[in-house]
Amino acid sequence: MTGLIWFVQVVHYPLKAFVGSPHFSAYHEAHKNRTAWVVGPPMLIEAGSALWLTIDPPGGAGRFYPIVGLTLLALIWISTARFSIRYHNILSHGFDASSHQLLVRTNWIRTILWTIRSFLALFLLHSAHGS
Repeated sequence: MTGLIWFVQVVHYPLKAFVGSPHFSAYHEAHKNRTAWVVGPPMLIEAGSALWLTIDPPGGAGRFYPIVGLTLLALIWISTARFSIRYHNILSHGFDASSHQLLVRTNWIRTILWTIRSFLALFLLHSAHGS
């Protein structure tokens, strides 16, 4: 998810400003529907694996780091619900510069949290391999 969120943050979301008003609503609705199929299953798998790692952490890692990972994921989901979905719903009715700017700005929360989760995942893999 980290690679995808960086692409969305740096390329995809900023380019929405160039779609043009006459076609924006249709574009954005298609974007939401197609994106849900790309990000939905991996997000659910990520949630399941985060919960699993918390219940049964890899040897050498202890329970602390999986709990941190699960907490970061909860914050990502909260940010998604609180900001991303909200601004996407507004943009579905037509381009709104303020909502677009807020979507890009608040998406940094998810971008940073998923990046931290990636480093945490690497640490957990290293811990599991070392034991």
